[in-house]
Amino acid sequence: MIKSELIARLASENPHLTQKDVERVIAVILDRMIVALEDGGRVELRGFGAFSLRSRPARTGRNPRTGEAVDVAAKHVPFFKSGKELRARLNADSE
Repeated sequence: MIKSELIARLASENPHLTQKDVERVIAVILDRMIVALEDGGRVELRGFGAFSLRSRPARTGRNPRTGEAVDVAAKHVPFFKSGKELRARLNADSE
């Protein structure tokens, strides 16, 4: 599911809200999550999972086309850890 599909589905399930209202709500939620991660925080949605940052150190990589060594800068990457309820629901069929 992509963001536009989520917005359309939420708008259809909540006829008292316009699609614009749903778009604004989704945009605010995602923006607040991004701001929290930018500030070095963590975003936890109980039952769904938690988003946090992981640091990747600087390293020397390789250009796959030429094989030439390339310096890759240190960076932060988002990390998602699924919640217990989400894992249980996804694995319910395999039991």
